[in-house]
Amino acid sequence: MADSWKEEPMNYTNHVWDEFDSVVERDDFSNRDAAVIYSELLEKMPGLSFGDYLRRYLYQTAEMDGDFETIPLKEYQKTIQACFKDNSVPASFTPTTAKLGALAKNWLTQRTVRRNVVFLLGFGLEMSVAEVNEALTKWLRERKINPKNPFEVICWYCYTHHYRFPKFEQLFCKYQDLTPEQSLSVPVWSERSIVARSTVASIHDDESLMNYLGKLKSNEHAIRYGLTARNCFMEMYLEAQALIANIYNSAEQDRINLEVQRCWERFSKNANLSDYEKQERIKSLQKSVKYYDPKDITESDFEQILCAAIPKDSNGNLTPAKVSHLNSQFSGYRFSRQHIGEIRKQETEITRFDLLTLKFFIYSQRLNAFPDEKQRFYQFTKDCNQMLEDCSMGELYIQNPYECFLMMCMLADDPLGTYADVVEQSYQAE
Repeated sequence: MADSWKEEPMNYTNHVWDEFDSVVERDDFSNRDAAVIYSELLEKMPGLSFGDYLRRYLYQTAEMDGDFETIPLKEYQKTIQACFKDNSVPASFTPTTAKLGALAKNWLTQRTVRRNVVFLLGFGLEMSVAEVNEALTKWLRERKINPKNPFEVICWYCYTHHYRFPKFEQLFCKYQDLTPEQSLSVPVWSERSIVARSTVASIHDDESLMNYLGKLKSNEHAIRYGLTARNCFMEMYLEAQALIANIYNSAEQDRINLEVQRCWERFSKNANLSDYEKQERIKSLQKSVKYYDPKDITESDFEQILCAAIPKDSNGNLTPAKVSHLNSQFSGYRFSRQHIGEIRKQETEITRFDLLTLKFFIYSQRLNAFPDEKQRFYQFTKDCNQMLEDCSMGELYIQNPYECFLMMCMLADDPLGTYADVVEQSYQAE
């Protein structure tokens, strides 16, 4: 396995871009795109865990001595413990018997952590708003600070004004004692993300903070999922339904055309049928075409198209993701019918994976609009970045193996076919 990414760990983004260019600019990329992409992902793009990012952050901000790769884990633990002690930050937002040293070790070694851990580190390591947002979007691959979540708004306010943890506790206790604001013409919960962010940005003191939090508390049990992300997802979902219907209709028409051709071949050998009878039988066959309307397309159809390369068990269920050789790179990423159903029922948050996968599928079916692969790639990345920024999720992140994978596929002659081929290879025994 090539370990060039370890040689200069603080320049990992540059390494990934170099690897990306080395793949898509290969002379044989157009003929072997799936094979070279799969090999690149498997051997040279392992992806970074939360702990990897945290160690890199500590190495840089604490200006630690020595080579990054040789610094023992204990040193990072001690750094976290010292910072938390200096900033009067406990081991958790809620009472716990766990020791900070043990928790710090988990944070430094785990692939992912709970979202609240990032906010706690924000206080413990004196992170800026920009740094916390980067940790949320890049380390956790989630959305930025949520302007509709009271807890996160209070954290944002403290980071912005450089208030320490005791101030957070004071403000959060005050919020819990607030009387909900009832006179709302438009509930804050129903505002688009960009509007909510603008409102939060205007908070300048404790009083304006509490006024805003009072409005949030007026409906504190409402679903806090991003409205902009949900609207964006559903808009693309409807477009994707129409595209899948077109795929089915095209396949059905091809099937009927083949049947008609076979009928004429049989008719040529049957002298007992009149031309009228032949025409009537052909008309009957053509009328049997099944037409798919976009509204007929279900969650199962999405799974059938986007997860077509994933093997299924005897019950028709997708093979567990852990079987894939790319599971660590694509951990948790699967556009299954169950997942789509949860999204449509508003039972789960919409992630950047959901948005990017739908956007990728839509582009893969609009190849005629961008016959030049590089122009298509440019427009895809531009649209994705705008979409993610609108949804408070940051921009495309080349260090995320799945996002790098989509970008590589977008430069292939057949993006969706290449996508499927790579996924299929990941489930094959080696």
